[in-house]
Amino acid sequence: MEVVYEDNHIIIVNKQSGEIVQGDKTGDRPLSDIVKDYIKEKYAKPGAVFLGVVHRLDRPVSGLVVFARTSKALTRLNDMFRNGEVHKTYWAIVQNPPQQPEGLLQHWLVRNEKQNKSYAYDREKPQAKKAMLKYKVIGHSERYWLLEVNLLTGRHHQIRCQLAAMGCPIKGDLKYGSKRSNPDGSISLMARRVEFVHPVSKQDIVVEAPLPHDTLWQSFSKLQTSVFKL
Repeated sequence: MEVVYEDNHIIIVNKQSGEIVQGDKTGDRPLSDIVKDYIKEKYAKPGAVFLGVVHRLDRPVSGLVVFARTSKALTRLNDMFRNGEVHKTYWAIVQNPPQQPEGLLQHWLVRNEKQNKSYAYDREKPQAKKAMLKYKVIGHSERYWLLEVNLLTGRHHQIRCQLAAMGCPIKGDLKYGSKRSNPDGSISLMARRVEFVHPVSKQDIVVEAPLPHDTLWQSFSKLQTSVFKL
């Protein structure tokens, strides 16, 4: 586990692809339990450790996850996420170039619970939820394009679904149209940066996650303007 920010009220960790944030039907040990054990050991806390889950990342996605260490922080962070006061920036590696180098995507998403998948439509449908995001191409190789994505709404599989809907499935995301999986089972999507006003101290918090260690992600680390061969 990699801690990238920590104080008395919040802790931010860099989730690895394949980890689950909170316990589910798989029975696999969640990241929340690992963080609790870390806090208990580091601070020699007796008894149960409080840790509040305020948001999640899909299992194959990597990047920043914010947890609350106090009930005060949990209540305030829940309100902040609900009101759009926590700004998360994602990076996605896609297999096809967008028609425009940057833009606003707007769809209506319908979630299929049985398939654990969302479907995007250009027009409103029954039980659909409006989904909006902004994207921008910030780098590319000969075969892949790196997009910076900012969510304007928070929907199930929103980035994965909307990018696929514009013809740019995320590398490794078989569920949404990628031609092949990544060797480690990940998809090439990460929560790169998070920005918010601290719920207690009111200081500005800006945290950025390191890029995954695989060759393609690292090739984008300097965001060279020249095209490289990958």
